[in-house]
Amino acid sequence: MARGRIGRVTAVQPVRTRETVRADLLAVFRIEKASFPQPWPYRAFERFLGSPGFLVADVGDEASEVAGYVVANSERHRGQAVGHVKDIAVAPTYRGRGIGATLLERALDTMRRQQVGTVKLEVRESNDPALALYRRYGFVHRRTAQGYYADGEDALVLVRELD
Repeated sequence: MARGRIGRVTAVQPVRTRETVRADLLAVFRIEKASFPQPWPYRAFERFLGSPGFLVADVGDEASEVAGYVVANSERHRGQAVGHVKDIAVAPTYRGRGIGATLLERALDTMRRQQVGTVKLEVRESNDPALALYRRYGFVHRRTAQGYYADGEDALVLVRELD
């Protein structure tokens, strides 16, 4: 389920994206807990280690602090590779600086290299900042998943075709 606490693009510090390593997991988990009322468990992130679509964004001159992450992967569906942005979040102190957009772009590029034709994600119906970002990147509403989240809120399933 792609969730996203993402703000507007106004990057101030240098941002570097890279594949996540085990040493990043605690920072990723802390961002997850600060971002969502029903966070993924730590073990869920461990399962994606080594996956090219599990990326973090570092900020600062030495790129030493994890400011956000994205979890995306691709799977075969009816013989075609389909991408799925499962989770994306930015630490509260770094929101509104374009980090979410940078992570999303990098995840889409990673899936493009994996020859993914279509990418999907789920987002809370009430998450206006994330919806605005996804729409800016060409995602369109395909359907609504009723009661998708544990609190009963619906998820919008958004889809984008990659070139």
